Parts: sequence; C-alpha cells; structure tokens
Amino acid sequence: MMKRPFKIGVAGTHSTGKSTLVSLVRRAFEREGLRVGQVEDLATRARDLGFPILMHHTYESTLWIMAECMRQEAELALSSDVIIVDRPVPDALGYLWAALDLSGRSEDPRRLQELEAIAVAHVGDYDLLVLTVLDISLPLGPGRDSGTMFRQAAADKVSGIMDRYAPKAIKMTSKNSTGVAEALVRACLEARH
Repeated sequence: MMKRPFKIGVAGTHSTGKSTLVSLVRRAFEREGLRVGQVEDLATRARDLGFPILMHHTYESTLWIMAECMRQEAELALSSDVIIVDRPVPDALGYLWAALDLSGRSEDPRRLQELEAIAVAHVGDYDLLVLTVLDISLPLGPGRDSGTMFRQAAADKVSGIMDRYAPKAIKMTSKNSTGVAEALVRACLEARH
C-alpha cells in the first residue's frame, strides 16, 4: 500500500516570502534524501490560459486554480515523500473574496458556497499549513502586481480564511522564516519515523 506523503501548504498574499520558504524547505528535504513534489503558484498558468486573476478573479478562475491544485497534489502523491504546495486550495478563495470586495462585483451565493465547501473539505488534507504575514515595508518581487490595496485585501482575506479553517496554521513573518523552515522540516521528519 502506498504511504501517504507529508503535505505542506504555504498561503498568503504575494511577495510575502512564500517562494523563498518553499525553496528552503525543499532543499532541506532533498538533503535528507526525500522525494519532493511541488505544486507551483498556479495564478500565472491560469492567466496564461485566459482566466482573469488578481483584481479580476472570478468563480471560474478560482475553481480552476483549486481543481488544478488538487489534481497536481493527487498526481504528486504517486511519486513523492513530501508535497509542498505554494498556495494551497483555500488561498484562491481569499483572492476571490478580495477581488469581489474591492471591485464591488458580486457572485452567485451558491457558487461561493461551493468554493467554500471545497476549501473547507480540502484544508484537512494538509499536514501543516503556513500563513505568510504581509509586511508592507518589504518590496514586491519582480513582475508582481503593484496594487497596494489589492495586496492588502488579499492578505486580509487569506488570513481570515486560514483563521477560520486552519487556526493552527504557522504564521511566518519576515523575521522568523528560518525558524519556520526548520520547524516544518523537523515536523515532517518526525512524522515519517
């Protein structure tokens, strides 16, 4: 019987250190000889397919990101000891809520309930979740959306979702990233023994 891989999700608004954390943890697992699968941030791929993202997020773009994330997680489970997800499933819902709030658009409540049900159901599949906390004094990464209001709104909405659905999520700031990375690696290695 296939052993279930340890799964880590890293959520939060853009340019808050998610990718750096993912790289740190990935290298540490590889040094331990573990097979690491990674789900990359899917927003760029969604945009390239034609889905509206960021301020223009819709039900369809959110559903695609959630579904593709779960599809990749399932596929990586076939060949990985550890799966690291840059933007776990609930993260996309935070971006949609931020976009709806700031744009004044609305969405069919049934569709929102559907997306929320998916996020709630799937959040328990992550062994550990990290929420990166926005520090507005840090510069945006290259090529990132520079909309300060949207960045803050996404941070607030993702944080609210994580507080509700994953209250034990580890909060990472610009000052504790090394400690968080070490804690993730230690927790995974302990779980595997």
